[in-house]
Amino acid sequence: MAIVPRVKLGSQGLVVSAQGLGCLGMSDFYGQPKPEPDMIDLIHHAINAGITFLDTSDFYGPKTNEILIGKALKGGVREKVEMATKFGIIYDGAWEVKGDPDYVRACCEGSLQRLGIDCIDLYYQHRIDTRVPIEITMGELKKLVEEGKIKYVGLSKASASTIRRAHAVHPITAIQLEWSLWSRDVEQEIIPTCRELGIGIVAYSPLGRGFFSSGSNVIEKLEDGDARKDMPRFQPENIERNKILYERVNELARKKGCTISQLSLAWVHHQGNDVVSIPGTTKIENLEQDIGDLSVKLTPEDMIWLNLSPLHQLVQSKVIDIMLDFQHILTSRPINCLHGKLNQ
Repeated sequence: MAIVPRVKLGSQGLVVSAQGLGCLGMSDFYGQPKPEPDMIDLIHHAINAGITFLDTSDFYGPKTNEILIGKALKGGVREKVEMATKFGIIYDGAWEVKGDPDYVRACCEGSLQRLGIDCIDLYYQHRIDTRVPIEITMGELKKLVEEGKIKYVGLSKASASTIRRAHAVHPITAIQLEWSLWSRDVEQEIIPTCRELGIGIVAYSPLGRGFFSSGSNVIEKLEDGDARKDMPRFQPENIERNKILYERVNELARKKGCTISQLSLAWVHHQGNDVVSIPGTTKIENLEQDIGDLSVKLTPEDMIWLNLSPLHQLVQSKVIDIMLDFQHILTSRPINCLHGKLNQ
């Protein structure tokens, strides 16, 4: 198994494993919650393999994912990991994105209790509340840093202008965003902004929500309750179009002697030393395979080959996908929030 190096995430001092572990799928979204003992074993296996950067949110479950990880952190495990969680999305009869100071503080206290820890290493605002100036939200996060309840601050799915305004109040350590071979819109404005400000980049869904690990067969493998069943990109007609990209990646993977998953993850890692991916999995064998991407070397010519993939043929609907994320995380509950509030 490849050795997982340690890297500096952002410019504020946080050091993490070069690849992290997204924990959402252990509790929700991708079918039914997985058996708790198995997931705790998986987390421990990841840590022992060098994957120490764990990612969760109070919205996953909701809250049950943090409780699961809290159990995995007992017995001295906490000292071995960098713990990242998020706040900002709630459901109370209707969907709402919140960022007022009282809510921020209450969420932080709740996450600390569920995780069973004294301090959160990296605390993200999961979505931006456009009703509350980001300066106000950041002001409360700054207080939590000063009180020792969180070490570093991050944002998820924030616009470039919001990132700049937030960073002016308190240094942002990392921005979490979807980045993969089939989700590249962030390259236009968000990535350059992060690099200008010295902010680290955390890429979630680096395998295209499983597309690059399953290809055109992904639909057949989806469990009941899997949110992807209703996502535009996972409809049969769009999967057929996306086969073009899949086959292009597969062609290079064969030449490199690696799996398509490993090549797809390697592409993300080769974007720069400021990028850390957090692929999620619920199986130890997949975890071990994913770690193998760190040994895949891509030349400038390889990157050009991959970057020339016919992305214009992909059918994507970011707003719909994001809203469906929320709809299926808390199943059978209506979506009543405006999509604009989820994408600022």
